[in-house]
Amino acid sequence: MTSEVSTQAAAFVAARMPDAHALGIDLADLVTQPGAFMDALTTGLQRLADPGYAAEQERVAPGSGATIGVRWPLVHEVERALRPAFAETSSSRVLDLAIWLSGAETREVRLFALPCLRRSLIDDPEQSWQTLRRIARRARDWITVDSLAEVYARGILAEPFRWAEMEQLVYSDQPMERRLVGATLARLPYEVPTARRAELDVAAALALVGQLMGDAEDQVQKSLSWALRSWSRVDAPAVAAFLGEQADIAAATDDGYRAWVIRDAGQHQPPQVVTGLRDRIAGIRKRAGSPSTSTAAAVAANFGVAAMADQAVAQQGDRYARSRA
Repeated sequence: MTSEVSTQAAAFVAARMPDAHALGIDLADLVTQPGAFMDALTTGLQRLADPGYAAEQERVAPGSGATIGVRWPLVHEVERALRPAFAETSSSRVLDLAIWLSGAETREVRLFALPCLRRSLIDDPEQSWQTLRRIARRARDWITVDSLAEVYARGILAEPFRWAEMEQLVYSDQPMERRLVGATLARLPYEVPTARRAELDVAAALALVGQLMGDAEDQVQKSLSWALRSWSRVDAPAVAAFLGEQADIAAATDDGYRAWVIRDAGQHQPPQVVTGLRDRIAGIRKRAGSPSTSTAAAVAANFGVAAMADQAVAQQGDRYARSRA
């Protein structure tokens, strides 16, 4: 049964959908004028805001910072109306706009950098990735990270050597950058046609998840579970085997962080697999304040986050050179 709150929200969105579309059409004329575009976008989004929704944002996504409070269907309608203008504008101009928007004070305006970057990644991937990295480094809420993950996934599929971006982020000292690893992996299977999912590198994806298993941050754990559920649609037996290996580690070390991800990720496995996993980690729970047990955390502690980041960047440069050879 639809709740009264949901009914009111749907009515609010429906009433303002024409205004959202009109805003996108008006903004199309300002794509090559970043300052004017950002001012008009901010003003237009403020007219579409739902005060009640705005008040809930910090509770739903802690760390969001300043938000206008525009419901996502309205945001997406503005974006949809803007797509033709982005497609018709040079990638360099669209990238300039993305750089402007990425520095905006409010989250909704900042996230309009992402449709710009989806366009500029095609012709100017290197500069676009630099902007993506800056957005990721500043991110403090899961909504920003999960929105960013779609663009990261597309960029990796277009240029596979960008996988090193993920290899670098597993060692980040910022929890939301580590969440971005799981969120990007979760998005990857959905950015290719179903018939081509078998071409994806399951082993590489599970290896990255494996490095972060045992992370103490709740938001990272949730992204790892999300990733494993997504990759279960690509190769369920491989994910089941991975979960079994992780269950053995969790049982041997009483690792509650690892056990939580296993329980949550097992939802897309066959019933017999779920039962077996639950039996192996029965009674293992998180303990507040316990340190991370992940391989990535141990490596970062032993060798230093900066050193690992430098190594990953070097790997990326080497892959880039090989891709151009």
